[in-house]
Amino acid sequence: MAVIITVAQQKGGAGKTTLAANLAAALAEDSRVALLDIDPQKTLSRWHTLRSQSGKARPIAFSDASGWRLGSTLDRMERETDIVLIDSPPQVDSDARIAVRKADLVLVPLQPSPPDLWAAEGTCKLARDEKRPIALLFNRATAKSRLREGLAQEIGSRNLPLLAASLGNRAGFANAFAAGLGVTEASPKSLAAQELRALLAEIREIIGR
Repeated sequence: MAVIITVAQQKGGAGKTTLAANLAAALAEDSRVALLDIDPQKTLSRWHTLRSQSGKARPIAFSDASGWRLGSTLDRMERETDIVLIDSPPQVDSDARIAVRKADLVLVPLQPSPPDLWAAEGTCKLARDEKRPIALLFNRATAKSRLREGLAQEIGSRNLPLLAASLGNRAGFANAFAAGLGVTEASPKSLAAQELRALLAEIREIIGR
């Protein structure tokens, strides 16, 4: 059965979809990967279309099933792949609950700012209610600052796990996404790619893959 990673955050602009795409592209180097887009904006769907049209990128299974089709689609992806990444909706609705309930890891990206942490509270509560493992990570982050350090301390005081790896606010992520690629494919030697690999290594330790 596949490992399921649900990327969830209720605040827009945290980079949830870009994170899911980049992780999927990097994982596809040595695993059978599937993406499930249940965010109504369907940004990940457009990225996957670009990827499919390129004719160069490694294949990634994809679905944007939601509602009554979500459960059966997710069951099929679990059987047919090694890792499933879910880009969840920004609101805590029935689809989001299913995505969190099925997750082996709930990954919550946030920019190092209090509003992002406040917005993540609903997702963190849902994961805890469903007794699912959760990990927060700083995404689109600037260099270390007092604000970032203070927020890390706040996260620790809430007994929420914050990953050591973080992703900077780098153009490489956006440029790769616009081409239907991950940054490890588009700019494999870039600092952005190095950050993504460090994050992936930490995630692999958690999920055991």
